[in-house]
Amino acid sequence: QLQASGGGLVQAGGSLRLSCTVSGRTFDTYGMGWFRQAPGKEREFVVSIYWTGGGTYYADSVKGRFTISRDNAKNTVYLQMHSLRPEDTAVYYCAVKTNRGSYYLRSSYDYWGQGTEVTVSS
Repeated sequence: QLQASGGGLVQAGGSLRLSCTVSGRTFDTYGMGWFRQAPGKEREFVVSIYWTGGGTYYADSVKGRFTISRDNAKNTVYLQMHSLRPEDTAVYYCAVKTNRGSYYLRSSYDYWGQGTEVTVSS
């Protein structure tokens, strides 16, 4: 089970930190990622991180503004978001990847959280 939290309403330029905690069953986890889905749009890749080692991948739209990190002892991944823009408004989903597929592709992720809503007002 993946539990995402931390969403909310923030003004443009503000910051939020999302968390995603994995509980229950164990996974052979290769990585975790965050995707987002704005109203009327497809779910898109935001960022991902290796479960071991330091590798990260970022969508161009969030580079320099968002930072992903993890705490393996807590089975938790964090998404620190700064300089938020109205176009960042979306439901943010965390996901676990248990295979060697691309970190960028939605289809590579096997388990998904319920989503947490982020709204950025202008």
